[in-house]
Amino acid sequence: MNAVVEQALDLWSLHDATYSLVAARENAVFKITSDTDNYALRLHRSGYRTDAELLSELQWMNAVSEGGIKVPAPIASTSHALLHVVDGVQVDVLTWLSGITMDQTLNGQVNRADLFERLGKDMARLHAVSDAWPQPDGFIRCSWDRDGLLGQAPLWDRFWDNPGLAPNDRSLLIAMRDKADNELASLEATLDYGLIHADLVAANVMVNGDALQMIDFDDGGFGFRLFDIATALLKHLDAPDYPELRAALIKGYTSERPIDLAALDLFMMLRAATYVGWNITRMLEDGGEARNARFINTTKRLAIAYLHGATDPCTN
Repeated sequence: MNAVVEQALDLWSLHDATYSLVAARENAVFKITSDTDNYALRLHRSGYRTDAELLSELQWMNAVSEGGIKVPAPIASTSHALLHVVDGVQVDVLTWLSGITMDQTLNGQVNRADLFERLGKDMARLHAVSDAWPQPDGFIRCSWDRDGLLGQAPLWDRFWDNPGLAPNDRSLLIAMRDKADNELASLEATLDYGLIHADLVAANVMVNGDALQMIDFDDGGFGFRLFDIATALLKHLDAPDYPELRAALIKGYTSERPIDLAALDLFMMLRAATYVGWNITRMLEDGGEARNARFINTTKRLAIAYLHGATDPCTN
């Protein structure tokens, strides 16, 4: 890994810079420190995205940054390329964003609702800037559409086949999937759809003073805008102040652009189900089984309410 980093530093003319590993979960991310600035160097996980998909991600991030939203902006190498492949590893360099995660900030003495209102505003601005941007030829990203959420091969795996599901739980999720697929088929033409971050959890938002900064566009692509809102809310579903956080996020979002919220509870459930699929290949990680149980329990709760035509009490 170090050999790849050092070759990449040469490609970006950062020969004398120092580097340190700061994250190694999905991608390996290094902080690069030169005499003049700091950067983030990413070594992408093998096989997750094609070169064309990664180049599209970088082009989109650059457009979002130029649109005034604080995100890591791509840095071109000395050959003017945004992406290189070094010894089979896809590599890029981004501007470095300082601060702490919104996750950490929410655990401190802070106005939590205010943070969510600000996040809602920035999310709406992300969607607006993305809609206004003319996508370049060859632009390609994944699609969190009906097929990507509920088809035979969802983007984050077949949640109804999670090995942690008891037989009756699997039947529940299959019934939920069938009903949700029919409902989404009738709604999809009317829903707000376009480029979304798709993973805008608090761990992927950096707080630096009054500024919020969005990171980790790995899973960004085309999708329903309600899916972005649901993603930001889901992990706070059981927080005592969840109703206030939900109201604040929606207030912030709708202050910037309109959105029909009638199907938000449907997307809360669909977002929960994606995590049940996502964890299938991560069961053997530390904490993987406990995490799996949490994901399944949340999805079951929302699915039961959905199938019975009720609203989960935490979503009011």
